[in-house]
Amino acid sequence: MLGLKFSINSAQAVPFAAVPTIGFTLQISRPSGEPLLRSIALRSQIMIEAARRHYEPAERENLRDLWGEPERWHQTLRSLLWTHATVTVPSFENEVSVDLLVPCSFDFNVAATKYFHAARNEDIPMVFQFSGTVFYTAANGATQIEQIGWDQESRFRLSSGIWHEMMHHYYPNSVWLRLRQDAFERLKEYKTRHGIATWEEAIESLLVAEKEKVF
Repeated sequence: MLGLKFSINSAQAVPFAAVPTIGFTLQISRPSGEPLLRSIALRSQIMIEAARRHYEPAERENLRDLWGEPERWHQTLRSLLWTHATVTVPSFENEVSVDLLVPCSFDFNVAATKYFHAARNEDIPMVFQFSGTVFYTAANGATQIEQIGWDQESRFRLSSGIWHEMMHHYYPNSVWLRLRQDAFERLKEYKTRHGIATWEEAIESLLVAEKEKVF
């Protein structure tokens, strides 16, 4: 087995990507004297280790949609699968750093989006689990392949501010909501029937009506 080691060292928002993206700096090292490494087709599964973090009261309130009442979190609080990412690593001798680019959804039907939006203060603990295929040259000159096992991983704490600043950069003062077709048609009919100019005003009108009904 090739002695590869993986470590996530830093993260930053990518300012001019096609979609909101966080770039993680991945460092890969290997011992001297090993066979010539030609490339790595690397995959990473990224988990949010939600139970390894403290939550302020406001965060707990905003996360009820994921784990229910905070009193039940000792039963319901679990790690979340954020996403998968891939990168092709070029040939290197002892050490190399590559950018692991992770596109970020702003869809509030996605559990990870709800989590990132609610997490405001402390860093977010994550674990990157690596797998993939290593291509190298054997002593006889033949190309060989080797699989990377899921036991290769790296923990990292992402500053919650990076996600919020990135989304503000891409969607200033905005959020995205995905509606079922029938719900959208009812909202559109309400907006048209009342002569409302924008979708925000239509939703505000419904919220005001609901508030007046309660009080």
